[in-house]
Amino acid sequence: MSKKIAVYPGTFDPITNGHLDIIYRASEIFEKVIVAVAESQKKKPMFSLEKRVEMVKEVSNKYQNVEVISFNSLLVECCREIGAKIIVRGLRAVSDFEYELQIGYANASLDSSIDTIYLMPSLKSAFISSTVVRDILKHKGDVMHLIPKEIKNHVYNI
Repeated sequence: MSKKIAVYPGTFDPITNGHLDIIYRASEIFEKVIVAVAESQKKKPMFSLEKRVEMVKEVSNKYQNVEVISFNSLLVECCREIGAKIIVRGLRAVSDFEYELQIGYANASLDSSIDTIYLMPSLKSAFISSTVVRDILKHKGDVMHLIPKEIKNHVYNI
């Protein structure tokens, strides 16, 4: 197993420019980045798992070293299956930090050989979240400045 493989997990419901920024940054650091789309029924996603995977694939196919998978298990189990030793998480604000720290420690308690690193998105993407995008979509607002242009048809044809 190589420390050169990183997993970037999330529900990506939908993928945003902030997510894409983290994917790009991780792809510059690691030999291989696996974007792991979580089924996450607990969150009651707006988009199906298949649709979320499709959207992530469409926007990340420009990066040679990025692969997209789906998973429905503990994240550390997913990491073990694919041979990843690094989990990449994005931090937008201080409010993200406490939650991410708890998740990072929980994952470390399950498998101490897997590390979590945190990347900050660029300033222009720092306020973007899938929750904000979904809320705007529910009210028929324009989200094109928040999402990759490649997924416009998916997002507006729900």
